Parts: sequence; structure tokens; C-alpha cells
Amino acid sequence: MPTLFTRILNRELPGRFVYEDEQCFAILTIAPLRPGHTLVIPKAEVDHWIDMPADLSSHLFAVAQRISTAMQQAFSPKKVGLIIAGLEVPHTHLHLVPIHQLHDLNFERQQQNPDPAMMDDAMQKIRATLGWQPAT
Repeated sequence: MPTLFTRILNRELPGRFVYEDEQCFAILTIAPLRPGHTLVIPKAEVDHWIDMPADLSSHLFAVAQRISTAMQQAFSPKKVGLIIAGLEVPHTHLHLVPIHQLHDLNFERQQQNPDPAMMDDAMQKIRATLGWQPAT
């Protein structure tokens, strides 16, 4: 059975895509810690990040670095935090979060019903800074 992320990748479920290539994709999370909170996800369904092939892991982190650089420009945070938790969906994903303080990474502070306009604005800022648009 496909994971939630594979269903989003296959456009069976909605997702705010900020990046996609042949090996991975990035979407805004539906419960952000901060505006711009993005997930970088391999297209291959790998449950635990330590089980990813080295070349895929390297690619995922390179994409995460590129997106984080764009987030730094778009949101001007103190830093962009990176977390790999992986308990909520059995499909590796890197959390990229624009942060100002350490508590910005506390998952108890997730916005469960974020403003759709704020989410769309964050998506557009990241896309514009990356220079990426989805294929039509």
C-alpha cells in the first residue's frame, strides 16, 4: 500500500509542491512549525533514513541544502533547522524549518489549521527564490 507521501507525489492527494526532480520532491507540511516548514522526501519509499542508498541520501541532503538556502533568503530566519524524525509516516522525510529560537523546532507547537493564504504565500516565496515551477 502506498504511503501518504507517495499518494501526494502521485497527485492522488493535494500537496503544496515547492520542488521536484527525478529522485525526490519537496512539499510544505500541512501542520507547520513555522511558515515555510518544508518536507524533502525521496520518491523511493524508504522507511528509515539510515536505510537509504548513499547516493540517494547525498542527493536528498543536497536538495535540502538548496531549499534551505532559498528559505533563508525568502523568510530571513536566524537559521533553517533540519530534523529527521520519521515516526508519523513510514517514508523518510527531512523537515526544513525557518527558525529564530530553539523552541521553533518543538513539534507540540505545530499549527493544526494553518491559514491557506499563508501556506500559498510561503509556497510561492520558496518557488520564486528557487526559480522552480511545477510542470504543467
